[in-house]
Amino acid sequence: MWRYSCSYVARTASNIPLAIDHRDIHQTKRHKYIVLSARKLTILFLPPFVLFKLVSYILRSIFYENVAGKVVLITGASSGIGEHLAYEYARRGACLALVARREDRLQTVASKARQIGSPEVIVIPADISRIDDCKRFVDEVVTHFGRLDHLVNNAGIAPLYMFEDHMCVADHASVMNINFWGSVYSTQFAVPHLRTSRGKITVIASVAGWLPTPKLSIYGASKAALISFYETLRSEVGSDIGITIVTPGLIDSEITQGDFQAKVNRKFVPLVTTERCAKAIVNSTIRGESYLTEPAWTRVLLLWKVFCPEVLNWCNRFLLVTSPKTSQSDATHKKSL
Repeated sequence: MWRYSCSYVARTASNIPLAIDHRDIHQTKRHKYIVLSARKLTILFLPPFVLFKLVSYILRSIFYENVAGKVVLITGASSGIGEHLAYEYARRGACLALVARREDRLQTVASKARQIGSPEVIVIPADISRIDDCKRFVDEVVTHFGRLDHLVNNAGIAPLYMFEDHMCVADHASVMNINFWGSVYSTQFAVPHLRTSRGKITVIASVAGWLPTPKLSIYGASKAALISFYETLRSEVGSDIGITIVTPGLIDSEITQGDFQAKVNRKFVPLVTTERCAKAIVNSTIRGESYLTEPAWTRVLLLWKVFCPEVLNWCNRFLLVTSPKTSQSDATHKKSL
């Protein structure tokens, strides 16, 4: 009896791995079938999708939105991209609400925007990192104009430092408060009015939101959060509100001057003028595009990230952290994107 029991247990135990192996083989075959089917569907779907995108782009380029007389709210409008977005909308006859902390600079921008062609411009000094300020300037715009058609979330800061060398944790929070939460607060209060007007939101993120860039870790994280938030919001609001996510590369604006410029070896990265960038952003917005990357050549970096991230990471470290003639400590002050 004992010998029979041992024999039975041995046979039973020997069958367990075989059963597991069969299940593993079955799962492996199923996974291979799913992967193969996905590849075939992608190959079949890609040509008609590219054709659809091409036709859609042509139609949007012909039947784009006329913003003359429409109300556009721009944050961070006192300088840089925000300032030139104000001028670009002014050329097209839009009414403007300009928001930033520096009222004197806003007044200068507003005066020039009126000369260029904006029928009406109001200036609202505010700090977008404060939720009360965000509610106040959205309410002021709607009260003054009676509507809101475009919200341009542009305000932001770009501190430049190696993460482990910067010990002031409070600075990290301020970057997120301005770059991310400021846009979220503004959008929260603007969405009901934009639904009514079937308006648009333009978000100025950055290539640093998807391109790992040394010395811009917290800045890149804040822009990645923006991209993720507005992609999700686009799914939630559907066609009621158009959302254009802009990811600029290195732009010749106030944010890249001064201390930033002193720490950058710009021979590796060509600058794009703020005027050209602003014009591309407005054109993309009125065409109803979902994404814009300016300059266009930076889109190639996304392919590098997807297909050869190790090479991209090595290039980033070599060019932006250390080089054969630059020590680790010196690189912190000499090279960056």
